[in-house]
Amino acid sequence: MTAHKIIPVILSGGSGTRLWPLSRALYPKQLLPLATENSMLQDTVRRSQSNDLFADPLVIANEEHRFIIAEQLRQLGIEDPTIILEPEGRNTAPAAALAAEYISRTDPDALMLIMPSDHVISDVAAFHMAVHDAQSAVLANDTLATFGILPTKAETGYGYIRRGSKMQGGNNCFQVEQFVEKPDFTTAKTYLEDGNYFWNSGIFLFPVNRYLTALERHEPSILSSCRDAILAAEKDLCFLRPQADAFRASPSISIDYAVMERIQNATVIPVNMGWNDVGSWSALWEIQDKDDDGNVRHGDVITVNSQNCLLRSEGPAIAAVGVEDLAVVATADAILVAHKDHAQDVKKVVSHLADNGREEHISHTVVYRPWGSYQTTDYGSRFQVKRLTVNPGETLSLQKHFHRAEHWIVVEGTAEVSINDNVSMVNENESVYIPIGATHRLANPGKIPLHIIEVQSGSYLGEDDIVRFDDTYGRS
Repeated sequence: MTAHKIIPVILSGGSGTRLWPLSRALYPKQLLPLATENSMLQDTVRRSQSNDLFADPLVIANEEHRFIIAEQLRQLGIEDPTIILEPEGRNTAPAAALAAEYISRTDPDALMLIMPSDHVISDVAAFHMAVHDAQSAVLANDTLATFGILPTKAETGYGYIRRGSKMQGGNNCFQVEQFVEKPDFTTAKTYLEDGNYFWNSGIFLFPVNRYLTALERHEPSILSSCRDAILAAEKDLCFLRPQADAFRASPSISIDYAVMERIQNATVIPVNMGWNDVGSWSALWEIQDKDDDGNVRHGDVITVNSQNCLLRSEGPAIAAVGVEDLAVVATADAILVAHKDHAQDVKKVVSHLADNGREEHISHTVVYRPWGSYQTTDYGSRFQVKRLTVNPGETLSLQKHFHRAEHWIVVEGTAEVSINDNVSMVNENESVYIPIGATHRLANPGKIPLHIIEVQSGSYLGEDDIVRFDDTYGRS
């Protein structure tokens, strides 16, 4: 097999519940700038843009995140991305199978590098070298490769891989002797001292056809359901929608369980590349720059006699006095206070919010749409006030509401407003009224963002009181 360029397959379907309240279901951690000024998804893509080993990426994503992901890729210069939308999350093996089936239609000999979108890798050169070694190994041995992270401590939160004998074809490639579940602390210490155990990174390099063959042997129901889903897939803008019922017939199972633990010659490439899966606030504290007292500070933060804390504000001031080892995270609608040793338990808060019918785990007060965003600033039983931001050149859907009227006040920019058959330009400090039942549309024809204060009034103000007649983004 000749060496083809490697196709990065980026898995972006997670929700990041342990990083609440910053990570929400509609805006999860991979879409946030947690480790750098770029989102974690963008950093993952950039790692493959900086080396000629790689082709353009393919992203496996959630329906709700599609426009945010497309915009973040556009910001990296990827104007026509390939984004496959999972009908629902079915774990990593089916997600990778969708990608493999899609790629095999045009390049059955391709290699795909499967990467979660929410990992930090600080030594990109080491990452590239490991991928190059893995490429040599899989081509020489017709195998599937995974990457093992050189452990730096007795970590109980990761699975481990024990390496066996050295394999031919790569500089640093070994037979996988054993996959090990998350150990207790005493066992993790023995792994660290042994020197042959590595953290399981969840990153893989597969020849496309070799992965499909492994699925056919070990998990044929995954292969058949994903093959049927891709064969009946529909294209929508830059998004590919696999057939939903076919995909849902797939078992929900990880790549490790589906194939890696069951094939005879799995390969592991040990690597020390500054890897962190940023699975909690304590993990984020570990990798970020700290002040002289060991505090990580972001936003409006004041510290007095406080040490080793992560203090992050997205708005309100945080004042920490005489505390240590805390994670305090403030957003517009929620504040988390947790001891760093209990950071893994934040997901229990998210479960509590969901079980009690609350919405603070679903979205922020700012909700992103393909045309821009809106933020609810006030509400009551029969009114709601929002601030809309419409990006230059964007247009909302042609729509109507059965239960609410709307008042739009332009505070910056120029709006093109359609109400029934009338089209008008509304300038700064001007307003317009949309009666209940009127067909209407809002557009920003200008070169700067359009900011509007929207006052809704009526008997029902839910987002589902909307009928779309025409939509640039395919939502009608």
